[in-house]
Amino acid sequence: MRWNISPILKEGGYDMGIYLNPGNEGFAEALRSEIYVDKTGLIQHTNRYVSTEQKFLCVSRPRRFGKSMALRMLAAYYSCGCDSKQMFTGLKIESIPSFAAHLNRYNVILLNMQHFLIRAKGQSLVEYLERVILQEVRSTYGELFPEQETILAAALEQIYAATGRKFIFLVDEWDCVMRERQESEDLQREYLDFLRNLLKDQPYVALAYMTGILPVKKYGQHSALNMFWEYSMTDQTIFEEYTGFTEDEVRQLCEKYQMDFAETGSWYDGYQFRKFKHVYNPRSVVAAMLSGVFSNYWTSTETYEALKIYMDMDYDGLRGDVVSLVGGGRVAVNTRSFQNDMHSFQTKDDVLTLLIHLGYLGYDAQTREAFIPNWEILEEFENCLSVGGWERVMEVLKASDRLLSDTLRCDGNRVAEGLDRAHTEVASVLTYNDENSLGCAITLAYYSARKEYRIIRELPAGHGFADVVFLPLPFSRKPALVVELKYDKSADAAIQQIKDRRYSQALEGYAGEILLVGVNYDRDNRDKPHSCVIEKLVQNL
Repeated sequence: MRWNISPILKEGGYDMGIYLNPGNEGFAEALRSEIYVDKTGLIQHTNRYVSTEQKFLCVSRPRRFGKSMALRMLAAYYSCGCDSKQMFTGLKIESIPSFAAHLNRYNVILLNMQHFLIRAKGQSLVEYLERVILQEVRSTYGELFPEQETILAAALEQIYAATGRKFIFLVDEWDCVMRERQESEDLQREYLDFLRNLLKDQPYVALAYMTGILPVKKYGQHSALNMFWEYSMTDQTIFEEYTGFTEDEVRQLCEKYQMDFAETGSWYDGYQFRKFKHVYNPRSVVAAMLSGVFSNYWTSTETYEALKIYMDMDYDGLRGDVVSLVGGGRVAVNTRSFQNDMHSFQTKDDVLTLLIHLGYLGYDAQTREAFIPNWEILEEFENCLSVGGWERVMEVLKASDRLLSDTLRCDGNRVAEGLDRAHTEVASVLTYNDENSLGCAITLAYYSARKEYRIIRELPAGHGFADVVFLPLPFSRKPALVVELKYDKSADAAIQQIKDRRYSQALEGYAGEILLVGVNYDRDNRDKPHSCVIEKLVQNL
């Protein structure tokens, strides 16, 4: 027999809970905030998968990328414990055909696993979690399952059998057990078994949307959650647009708050996917707009310590890759061997893949390369380099202001001397063997230039590719630089190539002074391996 039961009415509204049908106040707070960027288009994608074989979604992102806000939005939309139609009026989802079909039609269970992990303390996490949620479920549906029932999945089965109403599960910080109890394999196994029993092959599940930092695919040999479709920082596919702020969204915010768009990009842009090539850290953009100050809003003790641990890991080639990344280079990464935890590392690729998921590195899925996305993250790397083990690299970074100054004064001899010193400092971790490695070292030596320049490697220009182009940001009054690198040839040959192949055309739309910088590295000249020639060019529109 099916019962026709809905949540209890109180004072003209529905009885809303903490975990079961938590209402829409969380999303209402976002809408009331001074800055709200409409990401309700995400709902059309989750609607596609309701009650289908693709209904299990794990959407992982770095911290401060709007994971919790997305769950509050989904709870407001799906929960039968509230009436949210007016709340979504005028937002993108309202014009989507599936909007009315799923609006406030489901029992929603919203869980923040971080809270449960903290509150369980010495108790069994799973037993505590089931007891607390069952207590709330019983207050609404207690007559539909035995009083002595202690298993959440069993209770939900009986509720569904009686009412025919399915549940949508929204799980925040799903991976906190794996991140914060890294060595507790028994706890992890118990937790994963709980999630599998709660969700897998259960007829009452309409949708399960989990979010965290790590994907779910692998945890040793335990594949409890293999029914989930993964959308992570290595490939967000349909969720690209909702991972952070897009270029258009940030441009509109910059116009509203009178903030420089180019400088905003320099600080917070750089994450990229297959379709959306410019994705910004949303929390940092909001903080910059509200404060009117460009700064590093990722700074915290946890951030610094986490990155420092992984940078210092002793894997062959990892230190050289870190130096290349800080120098603006890209590093090839095999992300497929990563076990999706924070301690089962076998190679440097596993460490680099974790840094991609944590947001410290961007990732180009087409070229399978990692890179440091922006100045905000670069400062985090600099903070780590400044404390122990990286002293020689720090000497290069500290000298970068002087090197830029010598370049702007067209003092080729001083520039060559500066590059010689930089090469000596980083030779132990970064070996020159071609023009590409030379390019990484050069951009590392010009580290501080990133404050006023957009530095572009291998920029299409004229009849070829300019090795390194320094394009001044709009607020900078510095000249542009076009740098050509040679290996065992001559600096004059580098200058001539810039002219012959018209590399200055890479700065189309730029008017003003351009410095042509030719650099050669002579591996047989141990005393003065670098030579440099600098010429001025004035380009008119």
